[in-house]
Amino acid sequence: MNKYLSFFRLRFLYGLQYRAAALAGIATQFTWGALEILMFRSFYAADPGGFPMTFSALTSYIWMQQAFLALYMTWFMENDIFETIRNGNLAYELCRPIDIYNMWFTRSMATRISRAVLRCLPILLFAAFLPAPYGLSLPRDGGAFIWFLLTMVLAFIVVIAFCMLVYIITFYTISPLGVRMVAVAMVEFFSGAVIPLPFLPGNIQRIFELLPFASMQNVPLRVYTGDIAGPALYKAVLLQIIWVFLLIATGKMLMAKAMKKVVIQGG
Repeated sequence: MNKYLSFFRLRFLYGLQYRAAALAGIATQFTWGALEILMFRSFYAADPGGFPMTFSALTSYIWMQQAFLALYMTWFMENDIFETIRNGNLAYELCRPIDIYNMWFTRSMATRISRAVLRCLPILLFAAFLPAPYGLSLPRDGGAFIWFLLTMVLAFIVVIAFCMLVYIITFYTISPLGVRMVAVAMVEFFSGAVIPLPFLPGNIQRIFELLPFASMQNVPLRVYTGDIAGPALYKAVLLQIIWVFLLIATGKMLMAKAMKKVVIQGG
C-alpha cells in the first residue's frame, strides 16, 4: 500500500505543476458554463413551468459540473498509458514489484485530483458571488452536503474504473482511437454531461439511471441540487457501489487475461 501512496503523491505533485494550463482551463470552463446557462435561460423563459428542475438548481448543477470537470471528464485519458501499451514500454512496468492495474488506477486518481484542485476553487468562488438565479446555491442542509461528498467520491471511482476498461481494451486493438471515441460519446450522453438526465422522457430516464454512466457525475450533481433525495438517494448510492465493484472486478479480470497473452515488440 505504501508504494501506491508514494506513487499517488508523486503524480499529484507532478500534476500541480501545470498552473498555466489550469488558468486556461478555468477561463474555458467559465465561458462554457455561462453559455450553457444562457442557453437554458432562453428555454426557461419560453416555458417557465415546463421543466423538471428549477432554473436555480440547474445553474448550480452546471457550475458544480464545471468546477469538478477534471474528476468526471472521461474524454481526459492519459496518452502515456496508451503509448506504454502501444510501443511496448509496458515491459518496464512488468519488471516492477507492483500490480499494474492498481498503479494505473492510482495514477489516474492523482492526475485528476491535482487538476481539480487547481481549477475548482476559482470557479466555485466566481459562481457563488453571481446574483440569483445565475449563481451557485448551497445544498438545502448539511445532510445533503454529506451525501453529496459521499456520492462524489463513489462517482469518481466509477469514472476511473470505467477509464481503466478503455485502457485495458487497448491490449486487444491496434489503435485506441476508435474505442476512446465510442466510450467518450456514450459517457457524455448517458451520464448527463450534455443534457441533465431529468430532462429526458420518463421511461428513457429510468433506463439510463440503471447504467454505470448515470452513477458518474449525474448522481452527485443532482444530490447537491436536491433533485435526488429520500429513497431515490439510497437507490442511487447502492447502484454506485454495485457499479464500483462490478467495473473494478471486470477490469482486474481483463487485465489478468491480457497479461497472460501480452506480446511486446514481437517477443
